Formats: sequence, C-alpha cells, structure tokens
Amino acid sequence: MDDLFPPFEPDANEPRPRRFKPVPFRMIAPNMITLMALCLGLTAIRLAFEGKFEPAVIAIIAAAVLDGIDGRVARLLKGTSRFGAELDSLADFVNFGCAPALILYGFALHNLKSLGWIVALIFAIAMALRLARFNAMLDDPNRPEWKKDYFVGMPAPAGAMTAMLPLYLHFLGFGFEAWAAPAILVYVLGIALLVVSTVPTFSGKTMGKRVPRGLVLPIFLTGVAAFGLLISFPFESLVAISAAYIVGLPLGAAQYRRRSRLEPQTRPESGEDPASAI
Repeated sequence: MDDLFPPFEPDANEPRPRRFKPVPFRMIAPNMITLMALCLGLTAIRLAFEGKFEPAVIAIIAAAVLDGIDGRVARLLKGTSRFGAELDSLADFVNFGCAPALILYGFALHNLKSLGWIVALIFAIAMALRLARFNAMLDDPNRPEWKKDYFVGMPAPAGAMTAMLPLYLHFLGFGFEAWAAPAILVYVLGIALLVVSTVPTFSGKTMGKRVPRGLVLPIFLTGVAAFGLLISFPFESLVAISAAYIVGLPLGAAQYRRRSRLEPQTRPESGEDPASAI
C-alpha cells in the first residue's frame, strides 16, 4: 500500500521558486495617492445618490487636487511606472467621467428623463476617449518637445470641474428649476465635445521649472491670497476659475498655432501629428 502514495520529493534539478524583489516605497506612495483620489470619486457617487450634492462636489474637487499631486510626487521620488500610469487613467475615468456625470444627472438632467441620461453617458464616454487618446499620444516618438506644454482637448480634471459650474451657481443661491434642465444639458454636452476635441489647451505641466528670483515673493503672496479666497469663498472662486478657464481656451489655441507655425518642417512625411489624431 505504501507504493500507492509515494512521498513527494522535489527534483533537485528543478529551478528554485521565484522570489519577487521587494518594491521600494517610492513606487508605492504615488499609487496610494491615486487610490485615495479614487476613493473620493466613488464617495462622491454615493453622496450624489443620497442627494448630498455639495459634499459630492467637494469630493470631486479634492480628487482633482490629489490627481495633480500624484504625478508630481512620482516624478519627485523617481517612482513613475507603467502600472501607476494605467491606474491613474482608470481613476481619472471614475473621478472625472462617471462621478460628475452621475452628479449632474441626479442634480438636473434626470428632469429630461432618457435624453438627460444620454447626455450623461456622452460626457462619461467622452472622458474615457480623451484619456485613451492621451495614453496613446505618450508613446508618439515624433512629438516635438514644445507640444508637451499643451493638451489635445480639455483635460479630464478641468472638464469635470467646469461641467459642474451649474452646481456652483446653485450653491450660491441661483435657483435651477425644471425649466433650466435643457440649458444645463446643452452646457454639459458642450463640455463633453471640448473634452474629445482637438482644440489645444495649455497644460502648465512645464511651468515653474525656473522662476526668476524677483518673482518668488510675489508668487508666494499670490498663492496665499488665492488659497484664502478659495477657503473663504469656495464656490464664488470656483465659478470665477471655471469661467476664466473657458474664456481662456481661445488664447491657448492661438498660442499653439503661433508656435506651430514657427516649428521647422523637419518631421518625416509618414509621421502623423498627434493633435490631429483621435
């Protein structure tokens, strides 16, 4: 009977089990920030279902702040990775695509029934397409260095924050009855089209690498004043920021075209301009 169940003896010639190397904390920290932002986006959806639109909007804004931090922390700690980039894109789709669409639907678009839901879907899908295009353009070897100063289309956080402009106005006392739902629908649809458009928008990612010494103190004072206004008058400040951003879009596009005309035509004919890609 002992021959039926012989003891297992591993072959001495088999390779030893693979041992995974420990992951340094500098690779984990940026992803933890991204996950915290994702938690805020999911919490915003829950708050919207409960009719608590003000804390839901604040959660989205906090997620946008963390989204602006995680990439910079990764570059500072030299902890960038492909995993982190993919996780950031998935979190952005939830935080700035799904969550604002559901918040806007619960706030006003539900008054238009199926038409309002279709526009909410368009906004969320537009954000997914915009993020997919952004990831694809990162691998373009023919992209000039100066084009890193610009996004193609409205970036995801800006699209989400400007789309919620009707909510900011509502929190300030502007009444939005059922009759205002068509106007909100047209506005949200316009933001969705800007998100997937090829309109170049200024990114600001390369700003501030070298600041003149004489501007250091004015920048400190301006930052403190802006932070104080945002804390003291949050929704008034968000209305002003959203309106200024939308008004400034043509200025960024004009600057992009001006710099594009100055670019020497040295790129290969087979190369496609990422700004014209979808």
